[in-house]
Amino acid sequence: MLTRRSRHGIAALALLGAVVSTLSLSAGADDTMNYGVQPDTDPAFIAKALGYFGPIEKKHHVKIEFRQFAYGAPENQAMGAGALQIASAGMGPAAIAAARLPTTLVAINILEQTAILVPTDSPLKTPCDLKGKTVAFPGIGSQQYPLLLKALDKCGLHESDVKLFKSTGPDIPVLVGQKSVDAGITWDPSISVGLASGKVRILAKAEQILPIMNGHYVGNGVYVHNTFLKAHPDITQELVTANVKAINYILCHPKKSAKLWSEQIGIPEKVISLSLEKGVSVYSLDVIPTQATIDAYTKFLQAAGILKPEDSPKIDPSFATKALAEVKRGHTCSGA
Repeated sequence: MLTRRSRHGIAALALLGAVVSTLSLSAGADDTMNYGVQPDTDPAFIAKALGYFGPIEKKHHVKIEFRQFAYGAPENQAMGAGALQIASAGMGPAAIAAARLPTTLVAINILEQTAILVPTDSPLKTPCDLKGKTVAFPGIGSQQYPLLLKALDKCGLHESDVKLFKSTGPDIPVLVGQKSVDAGITWDPSISVGLASGKVRILAKAEQILPIMNGHYVGNGVYVHNTFLKAHPDITQELVTANVKAINYILCHPKKSAKLWSEQIGIPEKVISLSLEKGVSVYSLDVIPTQATIDAYTKFLQAAGILKPEDSPKIDPSFATKALAEVKRGHTCSGA
């Protein structure tokens, strides 16, 4: 039987073999533009549901197709092979892609997204209480691993002070809720699914561990293949603007957004609403990938061995800057 990861791996390989459109897109024809996403509360799903991509498709004679991936590694493989023109992923994979692949980070579209969970009735109060406990985590290559180590370090604890148990992100809340482990660190929407079950609670959010962008942790980034970026800066700009418009809609209409997301990705509306209410995934018009923010994040990943000392993610903040200016000219709900 194929595991979920192996099924998605095969799907990714099929995508690589099936892509026939070029990264530059031919003029005058309706070409397919592949947009990498994951089944989470990405603003791109709201942009799609609200029809923000329609005018882009009509103007540039393209068809925007979402290509879904379970996690960042196969998504980056598809990007590296030229099967994606644009992608959205957790900031860990996004930073790796911008550092090692011919891609550029153009926006930050979600903050937070990571938290340490414990059973609802656990006596643990802070990460400092994890000494001697069993903690589930998604693996050494994940950004959750160094976040956990950083949380421990703030308490004077080390990796050797806990017992690590490797699992998958979606399974971690289940293990915690069943008390098979004492705690676990994972990402949203798995966090909110766990919270909705009533069996787990948040011990610490990412913002309490590594606040590097206006008091928050950076959760998700948008990155573009450099060949496409060079050939179509106009389309890139309009896609980024559509995302920022979607973020503004989320801020203005969180309940309607939860309904739209539920229809798009199949996660219960109450779970998504809980994520928004608890600030597990945070949406803000602070979308510009400034050099200071990316430098701080890069240093964090380098210290964890996820990025090499010579790795330097490529960024272009101009697209997010222009998108934000356009949205600000209209009505905003963030006070920005």
